[in-house]
Amino acid sequence: MNGRPPSLHPTTKPPSPPPILKTPLLPTPNELLLLSIYPITLLLGHLYSLLSPTTRHLPYDPVAQSHPAAHAPSYFARKNNLLNLLFVKLGWLWTTVVLALFVATHPRFGVGGLAGQVVLRWAGSTGVWYLVTQWCFGPGLVDRSFALTGGRCQVLKDPVAMEEMGKAGEVFTRVACKAAGGQWRGGHDISGHVFMLVLGSAMVAAEVAPAVVSWVRLVRDRNGVTTTMGSDGQETDDSAVSGLGVKAAAVYLALSWWMLLMTALYFHTWFEKLTGLIIGLAGFWLIYYLPRGMAPVRAIVGMPGL
Repeated sequence: MNGRPPSLHPTTKPPSPPPILKTPLLPTPNELLLLSIYPITLLLGHLYSLLSPTTRHLPYDPVAQSHPAAHAPSYFARKNNLLNLLFVKLGWLWTTVVLALFVATHPRFGVGGLAGQVVLRWAGSTGVWYLVTQWCFGPGLVDRSFALTGGRCQVLKDPVAMEEMGKAGEVFTRVACKAAGGQWRGGHDISGHVFMLVLGSAMVAAEVAPAVVSWVRLVRDRNGVTTTMGSDGQETDDSAVSGLGVKAAAVYLALSWWMLLMTALYFHTWFEKLTGLIIGLAGFWLIYYLPRGMAPVRAIVGMPGL
């Protein structure tokens, strides 16, 4: 007896926290951390453009979605900068080249049907890119959304062409509008740059990182050491972490991030960049997360690193 009166109320355990729902359709915490790079980059870049004295007082052209060339605060604020012309404008070509080079040079894809599954995932991502930016039973989704939100092509240099366009009721694409000497005006213009940079870089990162990690683990387990060197001392497996394909992917990802930051700093409104981000991540989810919860689809397209 310790002299303390017995408790009149039974001891109750504190309620357990609700279980965290885990679903293969959602990113893991590590994946979510990596994907957060995209909104953080856009947010910081946009905030800088609003607060920096070198950009906040400069004129902005809503038709061109940029600062006028005469008032560009940086070389990368000009649409004719080399990275924009040679990298972003040809973005999906570079995405395809880098992914093909990685598959062709990484030892993991030398056996089995893994390379074929990468091609299927690339084809799915390419289909998303094509529907959004190029053609969707007519103009791409970017051009369609512009028209549906009240935008139209105003042909400023050719009154006859403008009149004919109005009679025909045609939905011009941005390219056709520019070729006719006109300008996009009045609608919501989704940032195609943000969309392409997010979708392409997320796809390359999703393919490269798991393949490199899984191959390093395989070689480590096989050799009993924490190195990618072969058991005979030759660097036969070094391409898994430092080969040409991995290096090309690293350069591609670095350039994609840099141009995403430049887009955040100098081009488009916040809402245009946000919708580009949402559509890019939605396309990535469709190809890389939806199959996780659909076994028949996953059996065909596979998953990176598996």
